[in-house]
Amino acid sequence: MTIERIAARPRAVPHLHAGGRVRRDWLAVYVRALLVVDALTVGAAVTAAYLGRFGWRAPTLSGVPYLPLGPGLAVSWLLALRMARAYDPRVVGYGAEEYRRAAAAGLRLAALVAIACYLARVPMARGFLVPAFSVGTLGLLAGRYGARKWLHHRRTALRGWSHRVLLLGGGPAAADLIHRFRREPYTGFQIVGVCLPDGDDRYGDDLYGDDPYGPAVRPAEIDGVPVAGTLAAVGDAIALVEADTVAVTASAGLGAEALRRLGWQLQASGVGLVVAPALTDIAGPRIHTRPVAGLPLIHVEEPELAGARRALKAAADRVLALAVVTALAPLMAVIALWVRLDSGGPAFFRQRRVGLGGRTFTMYKFRTMVADAESRRAALAAANESDGVLFKIRDDPRVTRAGRLLRRWSLDELPQLINVVKGEMSLVGPRPPLPEEVAGYGEDAARRLLVPPGMTGLWQVSGRADLSWEDSVRLDLYYVENWSFAADLMILWKTLGAVVRARGAY
Repeated sequence: MTIERIAARPRAVPHLHAGGRVRRDWLAVYVRALLVVDALTVGAAVTAAYLGRFGWRAPTLSGVPYLPLGPGLAVSWLLALRMARAYDPRVVGYGAEEYRRAAAAGLRLAALVAIACYLARVPMARGFLVPAFSVGTLGLLAGRYGARKWLHHRRTALRGWSHRVLLLGGGPAAADLIHRFRREPYTGFQIVGVCLPDGDDRYGDDLYGDDPYGPAVRPAEIDGVPVAGTLAAVGDAIALVEADTVAVTASAGLGAEALRRLGWQLQASGVGLVVAPALTDIAGPRIHTRPVAGLPLIHVEEPELAGARRALKAAADRVLALAVVTALAPLMAVIALWVRLDSGGPAFFRQRRVGLGGRTFTMYKFRTMVADAESRRAALAAANESDGVLFKIRDDPRVTRAGRLLRRWSLDELPQLINVVKGEMSLVGPRPPLPEEVAGYGEDAARRLLVPPGMTGLWQVSGRADLSWEDSVRLDLYYVENWSFAADLMILWKTLGAVVRARGAY
C-alpha cells in the first residue's frame, strides 16, 4: 500500500493531532517566555537610559517630550523584533540566526529613528538613545542566551520540550541521524520510531504481518530505536509513537509526488515535516534553493578558503591576540615562574606542529609535563586511549602537579597567543596536529590543513579530549567548510563555558 492510499484513509488523519498539539503547546510557551524576557530587557534598558540622561525629571527638549518617548521606543522595539521574525519557531533555540535577528532589529530601529530625526530636523538626545540601544541590544542577546541554556537544560537533564520524531528511512542514513541526535539532545529532536522503506526485509519480511495496520508489530529496532512500521503505514506509526515531527532521510526512497502528498497529509494535523538530505555537514549559508524549470534545485556554494573575509579574520585575530597578550602578561609571568619552581626545567614547551598548507611551525605552551616527557612516550604507547592517530591518556603519569591545574583551566594554552600574533595560528580553527599525526591522515582529514589551526574550535567546545578521532575530524571539517565571523564569536563564547566545566581537560 502506498502513501497516497494512506492519505485517503479517513482514520489516518485523526490519529495525527495529539503529537502536533503537544509540539505547538511547548513551542508557544517558549515563544511567550522569550517575549516576556525581551519586553523586560527592552523596558529596563530604556528606563536606565532615561534615568541616566534625565534623572527623575520629565524634560521637553526642542519640543520633544521624552517621558512618553521611552514607552513608545520600547513598544516600537518589540514590534521591530516581531518584524525581524525573531520569534520564528524555526530559529528560536538553534544556531546564530536567532541572535542575528535580535541584534538586527535594534540596529534597524536605531537607523530608522536617526533618519527620521534628521529629516524632521529634531535634535534627539544622544545621551539617551545611544545607551538605550547599546544596552538593550546586549541585554537581548544575553537574555536569548540565558533562555536557550534553560531550554537546553530541560531537553538534556529533564528530557522535556523536545520534538518527538518519526524517522522515515533505514540503513546507515537512519543510524547516522539517530546517533547525531542522541549525542546532542539539546538540539531538541528525540527520535522515537523508525518507518522502514517498503520492501526493506533487513528487519523482517512484514513488520505488520498480513495486515499493515494490524497491532502485531515485530520487535525490531535500529540503533536502539524501535521500528514502528513501514512507509505504507506512516499515519498509524505516528499515532503509535506519538510523534509530532516526521523526518525523511535520503534512504526513504520517496519520490517527489509521494513526498508532496505526505506533506498534504501532515499539513492539517500539526505534525511537522523535515527532510534530511544526502548533503551533510554543510551549513545553511552555503545552501541556496533556486527554482529551475519548476524544480527547487539546491545550489551549494564553494567553501570560503581565501579572499577578503579570510584576510580580515587574520588581521582581527592578530589585533585581538596582541591585546590579550598585553593584558595577561603579568599572569603569564607568574605562571612561568610557578612552572619552573614546581618541577624544574623550562617554563615553556615548544613543539613542532603542522599549520596552513602543511607548513610546520613551533607552537608554544606552558610546560605541563616533566622535562623528558617526549622520551617517555614510547613506553606509554600501550596505554593510549585514543581511537585514532591521536595520543591521549586520561591519567598521564608525566603530567606535573602544576600541569594538572593548568590543564584544568586551559591556562597552558595562553602562550599560543604568540603564535596567533605571528600569523601561524588563528583564535578559532582546527586543532594543530603533530607531523606524525598528519602522516596518518586520509584524504578527508587532510582538508583540515586548508586553514590555519586554532587555539580553540568546535572540538574544544564539544568535548575536547573526550571526543573520538572520527568526531574530532568531522567537527574540524565542518568548521573548515562553513566558517563565519558569527560562528567564530559563538565558539569563543562557548570556549569560556568549556573551560569552566573542564570537560575533557586532561
